[in-house]
Amino acid sequence: MKIILNNRETEIIGHAQMTVRELLDHMRYVFPNIVVKINGTLVRKIEFASAQVKDGDRVEAIHMISGG
Repeated sequence: MKIILNNRETEIIGHAQMTVRELLDHMRYVFPNIVVKINGTLVRKIEFASAQVKDGDRVEAIHMISGG
């Protein structure tokens, strides 16, 4: 499948769709505080295991980092 991930075209071989959790694991995004949007719609963390990312979707995965 081809998606736009963080403004970059990304091809994931062997998948027609996957959950947000599977995508994050596949991309090795392991930060504990991450915000995900699919086509501009916020996906709540409790929905990561069920929300589907499909071919052509625009996904934003934003790492929330704090410091001082």
